[in-house]
Amino acid sequence: HDLLSLDRARRQDIRELHIGFLNMMPDAALQATERQFIRLVGSCNRIAQFYVYPFSLSALDRSEATRHYIDQHYSRFDDLKAKGLDALIITGANVANPRLTEEPFWNPLMDVVRGAEDNVASVLCSCLATHALLHHGHGIERRPLPEKRWGVFPHTLRDADHPLVRDINTRFDVPHSRYNDISREQFEAAGLHVLAESEAGGVHLAVSPDLARIVYFQGHPEYDRNSLLKEYQREVRRFLAGERTEPPPFPSNYFSESVTTLIENAWRHPKTVEAMLRDEVEPLLENTWGDTAKAVFNNWLGMVYQLTNLDRQQQYMPGVDRDDPLGLKTRGA
Repeated sequence: HDLLSLDRARRQDIRELHIGFLNMMPDAALQATERQFIRLVGSCNRIAQFYVYPFSLSALDRSEATRHYIDQHYSRFDDLKAKGLDALIITGANVANPRLTEEPFWNPLMDVVRGAEDNVASVLCSCLATHALLHHGHGIERRPLPEKRWGVFPHTLRDADHPLVRDINTRFDVPHSRYNDISREQFEAAGLHVLAESEAGGVHLAVSPDLARIVYFQGHPEYDRNSLLKEYQREVRRFLAGERTEPPPFPSNYFSESVTTLIENAWRHPKTVEAMLRDEVEPLLENTWGDTAKAVFNNWLGMVYQLTNLDRQQQYMPGVDRDDPLGLKTRGA
């Protein structure tokens, strides 16, 4: 996509969208996560201009270098709230306590959530943020998994007509990486609408019933091709440092058979594994989820655009129902 200068963008006769981006990821993943989500927003081909405003929470443990980076490049939520946002994206975070409410970031996160509840068209949650908002809004307790759910899993749409997933593949892959889960039964008992799930990976995508005001991801559609490889490399380093008693398992459905054989052979000489993963395995990896992720974000931003521009929709698209801008009534939703 071509980038417009700020002056040229301001001269366009297009209502722009202002999107807050709460990045709670740890230092090592902060900038990669920022890039991944901004890339998905930037892939939207709807008629709109986007301004993305990253911000974080001071309660999160950060290095001095990362705090300096945030001070230099990130916004303050109070300033964004005063100026107004159209939508909000909230990432996951690392946790150290058995209950989310015990985390130091819990109260500051809830301040952001409450500040957004009546002031943005839609909130999109990723992974841990999904678990936090479901606990906050519905009292849902996430459940520990027997082992880490880690890998790339095939998913199926449960409602292909919903505007958020309209015109995307009915079967598609999504990476997952988490130790806890919220089941379809828990989502549905809270009155939420599950849109995509996997037999092995669980629920990936669900929405609130009020025009998808809240979008819940348990998977990681934003991941780069090598994101799971980097997680695997971290576990390899832990094993080599004696922090694990055995080599880490492979992420499910991520490495091809030939790559798996390559890694297994490399373990005959453990000190060479890291270099081999970087130099030989990474070029062989495939991304089987990126196009679907872009399509979902395209639909989401289109929905936000409609909801925040009803006056323009009435002027240029008289057929739009002000009380049902997304056409949910007409399809019996």
